[in-house]
Amino acid sequence: MSTPDQIEGAPHPRDTPRLFGQDAAEEAFLEAFATGRLHHGWLLTGPRGIGKATLAWSIARFLLATPPLDDDGLFGAPPPPATLAIDPEHPVARRIAAGAEPGLRAVTRTANPNTDRMRDEIVVDDIRSLAGFFQLSAADGGRRVVIVDAADEMNTSAANALLKMLEEPPARATLLLISHQPSRLLPTIRSRCRSLRLSTLSPADMDRALAQAGAGAGAQSAALSELSGGSVGAALRLNLMDGLSLYAEITTVLRGLPQFDRARAVKLAEAAGARGAAAKLDLTFLLLDLLMSRLARTGATGAPPAVEAAPGEAEMLLRLAPTPQAGRAWAQTAQETGARAAHGRAVNLDPAALVLDTLIRISQTATS
Repeated sequence: MSTPDQIEGAPHPRDTPRLFGQDAAEEAFLEAFATGRLHHGWLLTGPRGIGKATLAWSIARFLLATPPLDDDGLFGAPPPPATLAIDPEHPVARRIAAGAEPGLRAVTRTANPNTDRMRDEIVVDDIRSLAGFFQLSAADGGRRVVIVDAADEMNTSAANALLKMLEEPPARATLLLISHQPSRLLPTIRSRCRSLRLSTLSPADMDRALAQAGAGAGAQSAALSELSGGSVGAALRLNLMDGLSLYAEITTVLRGLPQFDRARAVKLAEAAGARGAAAKLDLTFLLLDLLMSRLARTGATGAPPAVEAAPGEAEMLLRLAPTPQAGRAWAQTAQETGARAAHGRAVNLDPAALVLDTLIRISQTATS
């Protein structure tokens, strides 16, 4: 079973050997380390699934395994490190892999002891537990590293407790805060951290990251990259749930528009709305919204996206969104169907009916 800081079916970030596409963030951290300007708080930001947690664990390994760059007597200080990579056989790397490194603490959402169910937020006790951890540094003089994943999930009390630690940081302690939406954090937390902004992955970096995770290659990798918007985490979720096949089925249902294949649409809706298929329902609505966004972009630009995410998609996009006016209509439809689906799910309407309603609304836009 995956933990709150792990994508189900993918390796945990601490076990991911290489980080792809984030050279600028890595170089910025190494420059701060080499020049003696290592901040006690770091805020790793950017969209979900682009490697923020992998970078945090890489930084943690590096800090705990790398001695300070002090002057080294007759021969001077050693050259500054050029990479965060640490030999996997290094004692620190081995302890981290085994979850037994005393200098590292990861803070995530925890189970409620009264219900044994996973909380939907990081609570104040999760942060207060760090006090004893930091006190150990006074005894052994070593570094202490904390990873908070994700800092956005802290409730108000937890955020205030963390803020006190950032205001009065323990000696030789580094806090790495992972944030998908930094605007949700207290401004005072943001102001006391140095930010590292990570970017979405290029197709080449995505291909390497997916290959490392054992998911997708060639055309499949390109399609996963296209639908995920450069997020390897989103691409792994799509791959795990066979999202490319589902997207292909959606485009097949809509490819005949303005003639609507109702029987095929009903079959798709019933599969998405089946009992116990909540994840597939979420994915279906996500892909329907994404398809309408691609239609809107095609109409606005006069050209389909450079990469087809399903066979025959480019021809369909051009035919259904030939003009900027059509593009605006698709954008409006996406907004309306998204709101209708969200309301319907909130009041527990039949999921299959909600999917079919969205498909019918799409067919109506195609004929208007």
